[in-house]
Amino acid sequence: MSPHQHSPQRHSTRPRSRQPSGGALIDEQGREIPITEGMIQKACRLLDRNWVAAPRQPPTASREPDD
Repeated sequence: MSPHQHSPQRHSTRPRSRQPSGGALIDEQGREIPITEGMIQKACRLLDRNWVAAPRQPPTASREPDD
């Protein structure tokens, strides 16, 4: 292998659960709390668990486009 050729290296792109995601929350005392991957995953799990589909509405008659 020449000095300019490099073997591909695998780097994990999955952040750790405590690693900040780049965003932050501000608490009641004005302190900045970094948003972690774990916080995002927890919020997604809660949304998946509590999501309810909107009730289906009967089809409406054709309307003329609004101008």
